[in-house]
Amino acid sequence: MKITVLGATGQTGQYLVNQALQQGHTVTAIVRNPGKIAVHHDNLKVVEADIFSADSLKTHFKGQDVIMSCLGFQYSFFSGVTGYSLSMSSVIGAMREARVNKIITMTSWYTEPASGVQSPYLIRFLLLPMIRSVLTNMHEMEQVLHKTEDINWTVVRPPGLKNISATAQEFLTNEGYFVADSSGKPAGGSVGKGDVARFMLSLLNSNAWVKKGVAILTK
Repeated sequence: MKITVLGATGQTGQYLVNQALQQGHTVTAIVRNPGKIAVHHDNLKVVEADIFSADSLKTHFKGQDVIMSCLGFQYSFFSGVTGYSLSMSSVIGAMREARVNKIITMTSWYTEPASGVQSPYLIRFLLLPMIRSVLTNMHEMEQVLHKTEDINWTVVRPPGLKNISATAQEFLTNEGYFVADSSGKPAGGSVGKGDVARFMLSLLNSNAWVKKGVAILTK
């Protein structure tokens, strides 16, 4: 397939690019700084574009089969996060112009404000308040997609991330904002960024999660 990757210089994005190339896909990596892409491959094209401009993106979307986004934006104590929703609005506009109708993107567990009420104490009262501005804007981005009828989208929601390569572990999935344990509470744990990339790529030939958000965890 012909894949355009946004956020290709981030850790998850790098795993995604490398795995996609290993699987034989043709990859266009859209980046702010091409010098941060260390890999060189005959099937990899690195281009510079503005993710907040549909006009800047649409040229690079033409002829592509799918857009895959690993974009991430840092939280700040001083200002709200807006990058997720603003960039997605531009991406959708560019997809329509280029006539690409499939996107796979990632957010996180607990993006919906009430979804963390049963999470462990430290997550509920320390971590979630600390990153709430990020989760709120991720949720706003998800709502942008929910209102998009002409695009086949999937939102992949991992929990905490660790910077390790892909494993062969089986995935646990749930259409919602976390994966529950046997008691119905969030299972906890973290997922390797390489495994997030592996799961996202597994969706290329599957319609199982089209127009849905899927929380993931590895066994």
